Amino acid sequence: MTRRLAEVAKYVGVSEATVSRVLNGRPGISDTTRNAVLTALDVLGYERPVKLRGERARLVGLVLPELQNPIFPAFAEVVAGALSKKGFTPVLCTRTTDGVAEADYVDMLLDQHVSGVIFAGGNYAQADADHDHYRRLLQRGLPAILVNASIEGLGFPRVSADDSVAVEQAYGHLTSLGHERIGLILGPRDHQPSQRKLDAFKGDPQLVERTIFSMEGGHSAAARLVDRGATGLICASDVLALGAVRGARRAGLKVPSDISIVGYDDSSVMTCTDPPLTTIRQPIEAMGQAAVALLVAEIAGSPVVADELLFDPELVVRGSTASAH
Repeated sequence: MTRRLAEVAKYVGVSEATVSRVLNGRPGISDTTRNAVLTALDVLGYERPVKLRGERARLVGLVLPELQNPIFPAFAEVVAGALSKKGFTPVLCTRTTDGVAEADYVDMLLDQHVSGVIFAGGNYAQADADHDHYRRLLQRGLPAILVNASIEGLGFPRVSADDSVAVEQAYGHLTSLGHERIGLILGPRDHQPSQRKLDAFKGDPQLVERTIFSMEGGHSAAARLVDRGATGLICASDVLALGAVRGARRAGLKVPSDISIVGYDDSSVMTCTDPPLTTIRQPIEAMGQAAVALLVAEIAGSPVVADELLFDPELVVRGSTASAH
């Protein structure tokens, strides 16, 4: 018992007397301190007192921007499976167009006393977005992992696919097929993964288009690049690439005989498109496992460096690319 009190007190940063008061249900302890002590019991592997077990909650928030892009459900499946094996229950939070913002979800997760949070495709990737909720997590000392490129200085560990390698692979593939007029379709200007892709792009800057991540965005951007004579397109997501296919066809071109298109992400449905999409595959299995391993280590009190793990993506050649005329 004495060892348990000492370990929990050290983990939370309070006195052993405070821990004892929480375990015995005594008054005079703030909710924040009480919840921190109960979470520490869970993390350190101690059973809560019988009267407190109903509050046991080894929950981890998984915050995603959407579920329409199939890469996010695929990533959620990897993370949920890895968390379950570690004894945690994922709480899925998806931003909506009708007002449930990422910051709102963070407040809800804090109210649920989650043990940690994994973010994918969140506000941290956009320089002009609101970042105050990340600072709240840091102030609370709540473990969190960011998946893919973020703005600098947020102070969280990151797990990312290497955007530079992705563009190099796609560009190399198209040039090997004889394409010289290669266009690049990216997300908004403040989107950090898109900026990394742009930095690695060796083509004509006049053949770069920015748009929103949607089929419609890819459609309109592709139409503009077709007008400028592009014969190959590199897209920052598969959804953009599918929109680009539609835009090229609306312009009277055939894919891939008239124009080649490369996507980015690769989920299982990309083999079923017309034509099957050549794309750069994010290693979501390895990235999801790494994100969970880092989070669980941090929850257990192990020091985790606020650094970035970079994973190499993989070129998957299918039917949307062909030799230039």
